Amino acid sequence: MSATTLSFRAPEALAQQTKAMARALSMSASDYVREAVREKNERALKERMVFLSGQLSAQHLVENQAMDASVGDGLAQS
Repeated sequence: MSATTLSFRAPEALAQQTKAMARALSMSASDYVREAVREKNERALKERMVFLSGQLSAQHLVENQAMDASVGDGLAQS
């Protein structure tokens, strides 16, 4: 696994809270932040997939209703 450095500025209170939580979980601050970001990314991706699935379902429903409306349009059914 190749590692890339990612740095950001955080308020002192957030940094201290993060370090305290990491210590309580016997983790390094870096590992704690890495895990937190991974979990946030997974949650955001899941929320996006749910949103897109809902849009697709709504579109599918509209198309099905349009097709249902065409039943009995004079075409022979077998």
